[in-house]
Amino acid sequence: MRLADFILGNVEPILAEWEAFARSLAPGTKMTKLALRDDAEAMLRGTALDMQAGQSPAQQTSKSKGHGGAGSEESDPLDHASVLHGEARLGSGFDIMEVVSEYRALRASVLRLWRASQPYIDINDLDDITRFNESLDQSLAEAIGSYTSRVDQSRRMFLAILSHDLRNPLNCISMATQLVSRTANQDPGSAKALSIIEKNTEVVTRLISDLIDFASTGIGSAMPLTRDAVDLEKLCRNVFEGFCLTYPQRTLHFHPAGDLTGNWDAARLRQVVSNLMGNAVQHGSAEGPVELSVASDGSTVVLSVHNEGPPIPPEMLATIFDPLMRHTMPESTARRVPGSIGLGLYIVHEIVVAHGGTVEVASTAQDGTTFTVRLPTVAPG
Repeated sequence: MRLADFILGNVEPILAEWEAFARSLAPGTKMTKLALRDDAEAMLRGTALDMQAGQSPAQQTSKSKGHGGAGSEESDPLDHASVLHGEARLGSGFDIMEVVSEYRALRASVLRLWRASQPYIDINDLDDITRFNESLDQSLAEAIGSYTSRVDQSRRMFLAILSHDLRNPLNCISMATQLVSRTANQDPGSAKALSIIEKNTEVVTRLISDLIDFASTGIGSAMPLTRDAVDLEKLCRNVFEGFCLTYPQRTLHFHPAGDLTGNWDAARLRQVVSNLMGNAVQHGSAEGPVELSVASDGSTVVLSVHNEGPPIPPEMLATIFDPLMRHTMPESTARRVPGSIGLGLYIVHEIVVAHGGTVEVASTAQDGTTFTVRLPTVAPG
């Protein structure tokens, strides 16, 4: 008996084994029979129908790349059921590895039951097994895709709601603090307390901004930009002067040169300069200077931030722009300053890449650490 015919004629025994395996997983112990089977029957029937349909080389290639049946009508029911299955399993508390294990168990069950039903090997068996594996892999890819998409959507929604709900009371605190500091006759203790409140409000606000940016981009998504004519020297000087006021004990230098106008997103570039300066002040030597330089190089502007002090460990250089990787090393965690959760350099990288530019880092004990950003002055075509 051909494998597709066997599946259609033995849906119930296959589903019984699927249900038993799903119940053996932690989330399945408290689920009903209907919930455990969810869209499994539709997936099985879709798999059989897909196997019985003709398949072109292009469709086979599409499946191998996880792109589904390349428009095949027979693949549509399988894709739809698989998407629903991935979303349902997420809602039931299954982790991604448990979803994958269900497919491994299903593959083993179907092939074992089929082989037990026919003692002799047929010349079509190898082709049937190949088509079965292709269809099941297609289903797995769709299920994982819907699972991870829903996880990402939930993550973004959670961070957006959290950031919004935190930002409003923080704005009220900040405004009230400023009002009290201007109108009240304060003793030295009160002035210090207000200063602490204001500083920590700024720290939390910066954290929220980083979370919003992380939530709005996601891994692999482009940072949204609003381009306009920007004078980068004026922008950098404004950020630089802010750091001079905030860190009067530090030695800070600004070196502009050439025509520094271009078509960029001013607010995003302000984040780049601020994050790189903040990183240099935080991790650089307290005795050494921090140098902010920006110069024109024809159709490109080169911006660099340099600090002295201990170099970045070589093993961290390859992942320094990855999200949440900045402080994964125990020694880095110990040195972490409140207001940083490892998103600053990731956001710098995403903003620069969205502008069509590049950002690099060089760090040695002899030369210190330098982050170099190259930005085209016009938007890439």
